Amino acid sequence: MTRASETSIAVSEDRRVSALLLEPEAPRCLLVFAHGAGAGMHHATIETFARGVAGFRIATLRFQFPYTEAGRRRPDPPLVLQRSVRAAVAHARAMRPELALLAGGRSMGGRMASGADAVDDLDIAGFVFHAFPLHPPGKPGTSRADHLSQVEKPMLFLNGSRDRLADPEKLAGVCGRLGSRATLHLVDGGDHSLQVLKRSGRRQEDVDYEVAEAVSEWCREVLGL
Repeated sequence: MTRASETSIAVSEDRRVSALLLEPEAPRCLLVFAHGAGAGMHHATIETFARGVAGFRIATLRFQFPYTEAGRRRPDPPLVLQRSVRAAVAHARAMRPELALLAGGRSMGGRMASGADAVDDLDIAGFVFHAFPLHPPGKPGTSRADHLSQVEKPMLFLNGSRDRLADPEKLAGVCGRLGSRATLHLVDGGDHSLQVLKRSGRRQEDVDYEVAEAVSEWCREVLGL
């Protein structure tokens, strides 16, 4: 049985944002999960991911960034996004102090979570990146991952082999430089949403299960959760 609970998070003295705790029975840990640049916490990709990991007894706390809460399309400055991640982690810790905390998010959200930690330790067990955005579309590079050298925690990268925002070879190089801290799970044929083409012969439901199972195995094998 999985229970969904609405809550709100104070991201500054005068601003709160909506959040949703999805909690399976007897959770192993709690993942604070930030959304990407183009859609909020209720996006179908994030909903599918959250319900997928819940099947492996991993709870998630999803939340809105201030710009999505206000109905704007342009993302807030990085410092505001990182402050929001920090507030969400503190809120999760207060809600479920008995659980080990993870952080991360989809695309931009994951990058802002690790960016926050690079500035000031979030005091969590590790990071889960759903489609880490390594570079702009069609402009392969690795500078967006430079801050990861300052992150001293285990990191799981869930990326697709067709992701136009993360060239597989360059992402593998980044993970190689991070050494044992980084685990890369590459979804064969997956795009930036980890969606596969119908002609691949794979069912999307099976891919979604593969992604959730990868998170579960990483939590068990790397974090001992």
